[in-house]
Order: sequence, then structure tokens, then C-alpha cells
Amino acid sequence: MSTLTAETTGSRLASGLGGLLKARETGILIALALIVVVTTAKNPNFLFSSDGFRDLLLTPSILLLVAVGQAIVIITRNVDLSVGSVLGLTAYLTGRLFIDIPGIPIVAVFLAGLVFGGLLGLINGALVAFARVPALVITLGTLYAFRGINVLWTGSDRINASDMPKPFLALGTQSILFIPVLTIIAVVVLVAAGWFMRNQRAGRELYAIGSDPDAANLYGLNVTRRVLSAFVVSGALAGLAGVLYAARYGTVNSQAGSGFELEAVGAAVIGGVAIFGGSGTVWGAAIGAYLLFTINRALPILGVQDFWQRAVVGVLILGAIVLDRLLALRQSRKLVEARDIE
Repeated sequence: MSTLTAETTGSRLASGLGGLLKARETGILIALALIVVVTTAKNPNFLFSSDGFRDLLLTPSILLLVAVGQAIVIITRNVDLSVGSVLGLTAYLTGRLFIDIPGIPIVAVFLAGLVFGGLLGLINGALVAFARVPALVITLGTLYAFRGINVLWTGSDRINASDMPKPFLALGTQSILFIPVLTIIAVVVLVAAGWFMRNQRAGRELYAIGSDPDAANLYGLNVTRRVLSAFVVSGALAGLAGVLYAARYGTVNSQAGSGFELEAVGAAVIGGVAIFGGSGTVWGAAIGAYLLFTINRALPILGVQDFWQRAVVGVLILGAIVLDRLLALRQSRKLVEARDIE
């Protein structure tokens, strides 16, 4: 009996290890580790200096939050190109709250950022879900609309570190047991999102909608509500990222968050989230965010020129999309072969 139990346990462990080695996220994690090792061999300060290790954890944390929200939207076969503008608007709102309401609690500012970002996400979701217009078109429009509002609101003004309380700014620099506070916040959000997508029915329904929206409708899933909630979550996380952006950098102007939308999409796609929806994980998107920032830091140390740095990221994104397509075709062939055998 004990032998049988041992064999069963060994079989489960082998199966789990095999699944781990085959996981897309594992490959990306290995690539990230290789980049860190090679760059550290070239310049040990990349990792082994106090600032190097800290920056390696801290710098990608804000993008991680945006990429997690983006991944949830992409899984539903949509995309949110407005997240960079949402981040910028919320970052400026954060500074204005501290200026216009002296003594406002920091927790209240965080809540305001989440709610404000969620409301902007609700606008996107409502336009996509009810107007039946492709998310690419809608969020491209709101990207410029929200950025225009930000420019109009900000004008030539900007928020400076002196306008915000020191305890709030400390969140952008403080560490707990050598781990930056911003990184801890990002990881907590990541774990919560990963648990929700894997274990909750609503999370699994998002995958079903992304795999086949028409079939999900026929099955009785509330596609409109789920898509709406995905955009709200994406907006809320971009709002949270905006608050942390203000804490991290201390200076906010009308261009804060520019480019984050493309980096978030890139992180999600590189992390294994299929651009056509229905597959991928927020864990992969998070690793993709760290991979993007690590590449941007590592390539100059390795002597790669700026043009090639951008080209490498572009090749990674294209490679991820091609790989997703090949895997989809392979899976389709397997299903056809299985059906023929039956």
C-alpha cells in the first residue's frame, strides 16, 4: 500500500514538474534569469550593488500593475490602449488632492485613485460592451481624449515633490526586508488577480468569453457584464499605478504615463497572453513586465545601441504572437486528429 502511495505521489510530482517545464511562463522566467546572469557577468553592479538589486525589483512594479489589468482585458479578446492616459490623469489627480485638500489621508488618496481609474475604465467598457465597437478603436479614441483632458487640466503646471507629503513620497523609496514597498504592493495585487482568475467562476468565465464570445453567449454567460468588469479592473489598476507613479517620481506633468499602454500590451503578449484572447495568465504578464524593463536596463550595459534596444523588444513581441499562432494551429490539428480517431 505504501509502495502504491509512493508511486502515485511520484507520478503527481513528475506530472507537475512536466507541466511547470512546459509552461510558457517558465520559459520567460528562464530568459529573464539568463539576461540578469549575462549582464551581471559583464557588470557586477547590475545586480550586486544595493541600488542595482533595488532598481531591478522597483522599476518594473508600476508597469506590472498596468500589465496585469491589460492581461485581464486581452484575455476577453479586447485591448485597453488608454491605460497610459488613465495613469497620467490619476497621477496628476493625486498631486492636486494633496495640494487642494491639505492633510488628506494617504489611504483616501489611494482610494480616490482606484475609484477614478475605475470610472475611466467603466467609460471604456460601456462603449465597448454596449456600442459594440471594437475595443481597439474605442480605447485608441479615449487614449487621446483622456490625454487631452490631462493636458487641458495640467496646462504648463506640474506637480513637484514639495507639493506632496514626505510619508507619501517615502512609499516610492522605502523597503521592507530589502524589498521595495512598491514591489510588495504590486505583488499583493498580482497574487490576488492570479487567484481570482484561476479559482473564481467569474475569472474562468473571462477565459471562456475570450475563447469564443458567441459560444459564451449561447451558454448563458453574461458577456456584457464580464467585459465591462474587465475594463473597470484595468482602469482601477492603472489608477493605482498613477498614485504609485506620483510617489515614485515625485514630479508629475501632462505627459506622465505616455507610452505605458504599448509597454503594457507588450508585457502581456511577451508573457504569453494570447492577443486573440482566451489564454494566458496575469503571472506571465507580470514576468513580461520585468523582462521588458530588465532588457532596457541590460542592453546599454552590454553595449547595444538604442535603436537595437527597441528592435529587440519588437522582435520579442512579434515572436510571441507567432508562437501563439503556431501553438493554436498545433492544438487545432490535435483536436482534428482526435476527432478522426473517434
